[in-house]
Amino acid sequence: MKGAGRRRIYLMRHGHVDYFAVKSTQFREISLSPDGVEQAEAAALALKHIAFDIAVYSGLQRTRETAERVLAAQENPPKLIAEEGLEELKNGVVTASSRKELAAWLAYSFDSADEDGATFLPEGERFDSAENRIVAAFTEMVTNGDWKSALVVAHEGVNRILLGWACGGGLATISAFDQDLAGVNVIDVDITPNAAGDGLQVERAIIKALNVTPYDYTKSGLPRTSLEHLFDIDWNGPRPKRPKM
Repeated sequence: MKGAGRRRIYLMRHGHVDYFAVKSTQFREISLSPDGVEQAEAAALALKHIAFDIAVYSGLQRTRETAERVLAAQENPPKLIAEEGLEELKNGVVTASSRKELAAWLAYSFDSADEDGATFLPEGERFDSAENRIVAAFTEMVTNGDWKSALVVAHEGVNRILLGWACGGGLATISAFDQDLAGVNVIDVDITPNAAGDGLQVERAIIKALNVTPYDYTKSGLPRTSLEHLFDIDWNGPRPKRPKM
């Protein structure tokens, strides 16, 4: 059947943004910081010889800008497509007085994601609902059309969930998959005809590379987690205790 075979997905996280640089809470349209631009351009240089057949971003500006910079290095880049099913998890409401306090909340945000009713921060999106949404959007993408190589630029939570799906461990595994800013994962997916013979299905997924950072391949300059880096904090040891409500 046309379209069956192995497909490769270069799954990226967007580059650095500074959520504290905006005065409003409208984070959907926040742009890459200068550091984020450099990170995206390093990824562009590393991926410039990859012939992407399709390119997808989550619909949010920070993923669009990252994807555009990667595609700008391509000789014949594909049209960039928005897939809102790959938007970041919807967070709940957390009142924090500092970067450290907010980061302390987020430090626990992927723990126990597989527990019944677990949400992304208090009153946020349920992890099981987010997993259904994200995996459905991703599966729809990889089983449609006739292509071999895709660029997908999404978010930390989205990428963690997709890596949990790809390794077969689901939500119980996502806390282990740190996703550095503008990090690149490579996932191969084998596509076969479905049982009815009227479409395609995912036969298996193979993780070929995890969280590669072209701006620091050996991660010698990345001793902190992606969360600590994003919020520019250093706890100088283990993460702090979970803040009280």
